[in-house]
Amino acid sequence: MTRIISLLNQKGGVGKTTTTVNLAAAISAFDKKVLVIDLDPQTHLGLHFGIEETATSVYDLLMDDRVEAKNAVVNARKNIDLITSEVDLAAAESELAPKTDRHDLLAKKLEPIQNSYDYILIDCPPSLGLLTINALAASTELIVPMQTHFLALQGVSRLFETVQMLVGGLNPKLAVTGIVLCMHEKNTKLAREVVDDLQEFFETSRKSEVPWKNCVIFDPPIRRCVKLAEAPSFGKTIFDYEPNCAGAKDYANLAESVTGINQSVEIEVLPIKEELTSEVINDPT
Repeated sequence: MTRIISLLNQKGGVGKTTTTVNLAAAISAFDKKVLVIDLDPQTHLGLHFGIEETATSVYDLLMDDRVEAKNAVVNARKNIDLITSEVDLAAAESELAPKTDRHDLLAKKLEPIQNSYDYILIDCPPSLGLLTINALAASTELIVPMQTHFLALQGVSRLFETVQMLVGGLNPKLAVTGIVLCMHEKNTKLAREVVDDLQEFFETSRKSEVPWKNCVIFDPPIRRCVKLAEAPSFGKTIFDYEPNCAGAKDYANLAESVTGINQSVEIEVLPIKEELTSEVINDPT
């Protein structure tokens, strides 16, 4: 079955888009077919792949009944397809409000194509609005990228409350698979305390019937790496940009943890046009 995974944190700047892009690239190296969907109006995911805009975006897919998912899909890399976002998606919250099926539009649109992919990764906006609810309603799993800061713990707690409500109504199949620690500095006291608190929280949930009862903190964490911040400005994944850096190694290992596939794979680095340099916002998320 296709694994449909939302990557979500309502706090911005935590490495969510970086994780979506590079996890997709690493999974695709296992000869798995991956679809990546940008539900964030900032449109950074497309830029990260070197794709600025397409004729049909996820906004058109959600707002126009005539648009099918297959019409919005573009190829980004070998084994990776993409549905891009656009800035108009920021208005979708209010435009979707009158629709009776506003919570599961994305799930309905993905159904005809989802079996064409092994994995579908959804990059969610940093909020808990209608776009995020659509992502979670369409997903089988949730992965939470986060930094080991105290406020991040509070945010995860609120996010899990939302997931609990969704499981009770729209999507009983949704489960929280794991936490990805991004920009991690394991030697700091704060990082160790936050990880300990997370582990204690998950251990107390193991025997409860909650969506995060099997949640894990993925190993390895993603170390702070300047190459991960530089790659988006060139429209490249970390494997295109600097395949031997610490960030590339961490995401390759993370893909093994997420998929359960344990094998050493040489990730193919394709030549990418160098047009995106100074124009692209250098955003590490």
